[in-house]
Amino acid sequence: MARYAVIGLGRFGMTVATILAENGMEVLAIDKKQELVDQISSKVAQAVCTDSTDENSLRDMNLNEVDAVIMAIGSNIQESILSCAILKKIGVGIIYAKIENHLHGRILELIGVKRTILPEETVGSQLANTLISKNILEYYNLTSGHVVLELVAPLEFVGKSLQELALPTGRGINVIAIKYNYLTVTDEGKNKVEQRLNDMPGANDVINEGDVMMLMGRKNAIDSLIRDVANKRDLP
Repeated sequence: MARYAVIGLGRFGMTVATILAENGMEVLAIDKKQELVDQISSKVAQAVCTDSTDENSLRDMNLNEVDAVIMAIGSNIQESILSCAILKKIGVGIIYAKIENHLHGRILELIGVKRTILPEETVGSQLANTLISKNILEYYNLTSGHVVLELVAPLEFVGKSLQELALPTGRGINVIAIKYNYLTVTDEGKNKVEQRLNDMPGANDVINEGDVMMLMGRKNAIDSLIRDVANKRDLP
């Protein structure tokens, strides 16, 4: 199971932590405001009230052992920069950081943060792309020039295996996860549909109607796929 730490529980951090936890990830949520920690404590594996600029506190939580840290403090640039510097000092490998502006992002890159997120640009891209095609649920810009796309599988994909779709070789796009509906029966004998996540999709996995594909690739490759989905051309 992947493990993540989210530092800063404003609207952005709260959303990221909640979505990760809902999709089966182990989440450590951190904020210096107790009321925010209390608000999320029942939704994540662990919630801690502490100051992210306290090096000893961060060391005690063994953050160097998580898969990634999401630095969701953006408006307080000084606190964000200092916290990221401490995270790098204690051995955290991957940091995703919310930024207030491009200068903030540049400073974090100099520290060693490789992936930053400017929410205003991300939200704008999401809105524009969801208007382009009803299949698009989410669209995330990464500063590396890559995009993560959450896409309801087009009808042209349904019934085909990932090997047949050949997205990595044909388009330079990787399928990183698939959300799918799973029919179960309750103790009362009633049918119940659960949403599950295949976080290690293989070549023989077949796409079914209603599946949600999480894709990652370079922006031009993802944008090309979006246009083709919208116009129903050249699929797969």
